[in-house]
Amino acid sequence: MDLKRSRCVRLSDGHHMPVLGLGTYAPEEIPKIQAYEATKMAIDAGYRHIDSAYMYQNEKELGKAIREKVADGTVKREDIFYTSKLWATCLRPELVRPALERSLRDLQLDYVDLYLIHMPISLKPGEEILPMDASGKILLDEEVEFCAIWEVLEKCKDAGLTKSIGVSNFNHKQLEIILNKPGLKYKPVCNQVECHPYLNQSKLLEFCKSRDIVLVAFSALGSHREKKWMNTDIPPPLEDLALKAIAQKHGRSPAQVALRYQLQRGVVVLAKSFSKKRIWENFQRSSSPQLPICGGILTCFCSTSHPQDV
Repeated sequence: MDLKRSRCVRLSDGHHMPVLGLGTYAPEEIPKIQAYEATKMAIDAGYRHIDSAYMYQNEKELGKAIREKVADGTVKREDIFYTSKLWATCLRPELVRPALERSLRDLQLDYVDLYLIHMPISLKPGEEILPMDASGKILLDEEVEFCAIWEVLEKCKDAGLTKSIGVSNFNHKQLEIILNKPGLKYKPVCNQVECHPYLNQSKLLEFCKSRDIVLVAFSALGSHREKKWMNTDIPPPLEDLALKAIAQKHGRSPAQVALRYQLQRGVVVLAKSFSKKRIWENFQRSSSPQLPICGGILTCFCSTSHPQDV
């Protein structure tokens, strides 16, 4: 598959995924309405790949934005590639289809284009996104039966509720559990993981390519700058001197170079922004064939001392 010269990649089940998508996760302090407006702006800019999840709690707003852009003639429904995800409180076979149907009701759409297992960890079922006990400890559920969950996802695909199925935040051993499942009907078309210049996931990328599984990068411009997740004293990737130097040399922004780097190594990229200017720049310039090849330089920069998937 050549992502350098195409705006779509062919998935293992025959469907096509645009190589540059809009990520819509936002911290709690951002109103759910920078998701609605951002989605409309992104579609106007040319984005056709919209990524969300039940856990993001914004699917009603995204569905409204998509339906409005269909209604005004900007796009047809079949032009949009929409991804949703099965949240960790629904990782029991009997909860899978109801969870997907709930997302479809919120979206007011007949199907999603891709439905992913959000993460390979199961939380206590219920309405709370992050169930906790009285002391604030997150409540885990029983061990996930990946193969049983996958069989239900295959049935959801056959029922037309989703066109493709995949996973998110899986390592290669967890992927192999599904790939080695007896009677496997559809293998995961993709694995969506955090991937950026400080975490290039080269080993996982190599594994996924060998199994015809597309790697999709979230946080492609660096991890969320939230104190509860990371040390915010560490400079973000976009302020790295090497990345800034490459951007200056080619007349691009550091964000555009970081996104283009992923595209050139065969990774589908989710770019998150709520700014009209940045949404436009990320799509129009990062996906432009006129941007010079710079992957070799960035590969050297990224593979020196940063962690990778094991």
